[in-house]
Amino acid sequence: MATLSLKPGSRFSVPDWHTNNALISTNAERQRSASHQIRQEARSLRNETNNQTKWNEHDNSTRLSDRIDEVEKWKQALDKCLTDVDTEIDALTLMKDEAERALQAKNVPLDTAIECLTLRESRRTIDLVKDLVEEELHKEVEVIEGIRKALQQKISEAFEQLCLLQESRQQLTWDERDKSETIEIDQTCLSLTKHSPNISLKVDPTRVSYGTTSPQEWEQFSHYNKERAEAEVRASAQLREAIALTIAQTKNELDAQRQAVEFAYRKRIHEFEKAHKELKWQEKNTKEEIEELEEDIRRLESDLREKTGPLNLAHIPLERCTYRPNVDLCRDQVQYGLTDEVQQLEGTITALKQKLAQSQDALDALYKHLARIEADIKCKENSLNLNNKCIDTRRKLTMPMEKYVPTMDSFNPTSNHHLSPLKSKQLELA
Repeated sequence: MATLSLKPGSRFSVPDWHTNNALISTNAERQRSASHQIRQEARSLRNETNNQTKWNEHDNSTRLSDRIDEVEKWKQALDKCLTDVDTEIDALTLMKDEAERALQAKNVPLDTAIECLTLRESRRTIDLVKDLVEEELHKEVEVIEGIRKALQQKISEAFEQLCLLQESRQQLTWDERDKSETIEIDQTCLSLTKHSPNISLKVDPTRVSYGTTSPQEWEQFSHYNKERAEAEVRASAQLREAIALTIAQTKNELDAQRQAVEFAYRKRIHEFEKAHKELKWQEKNTKEEIEELEEDIRRLESDLREKTGPLNLAHIPLERCTYRPNVDLCRDQVQYGLTDEVQQLEGTITALKQKLAQSQDALDALYKHLARIEADIKCKENSLNLNNKCIDTRRKLTMPMEKYVPTMDSFNPTSNHHLSPLKSKQLELA
């Protein structure tokens, strides 16, 4: 009969078996409960992180959009300020050019005044006086020099202001260009999605780059550039007004001085013409007096020659009376009468000779004074010609150069070197 062999080893009891089953069931339930808890937490975390991610994306997109709007606002402000600066640069450049033209235009009045002073140096003898015209001409030169200095100073100030405007414009341009580039970058970032191409992780994207500024510093920088540009524009506008005022004031000063010089010229010319007429009248009267005096001298000489005969006639009877003999050599009334006649004739001849000498002296004095009058007339005519040439030269100050035609010499109407070609030709034909 066969026998059952038993494996060696431990045997578990039925309670152990039931305990083991209960333990397995308990652990399974506990593990499932833990897994369920984890699954619920994972779902909650997924929902929470998804919502948080979406809200973060939305918030950052909103911040980025707001930032773009803020940068765009500053860009528009800088663009407007840049336009104002460009407009002011153009306006100040035009005003500077106008001041330079005004400065250049002062060369003609200065040359004219110096030319008039040089012409007046050709006056002769007593006419070479320091009169009101010369004082006004020297004053005109001083006024023009002062005007040139004032205009040159304004031109220098305009040049310096243009440099400041260009500097502020360059700073605005750089700032505006940076903001344009920033807007482009931010708009590109705003348009990105998770489906956009070239999306990848970057190395240390949260690093703070060197040179990073705070929003306050960023705004202060643009605010400073804008305020500086606006301040330069205001300063430039004030400078333009000052330049325009200087140009107007200097023009008025120059016109007033020009009128003062021309008034002095007219007054002086009137005095010269009056003196010239007086001298011509004195010359005429002196010549007439010389003619009359010469005629009287000729009559005196004739009378003096005529007195020689009566004197000789009176001498002969007196001489013959001395030949009467003896007692008849008597001083009778005849001898007394002849003696008185001789004495009267000799006194008359002496008086005529004295008067003739006086007349000769007076004639010599008249001739000398006539020569002086004629010389003074020539001086006056020379001075009048010089003054008229100065007036003619100054005509270019009140009319365009293309219309300026010099006038003829007042006392030499046949000289053509002061005439225009057309007038010279007409004079030659005449």
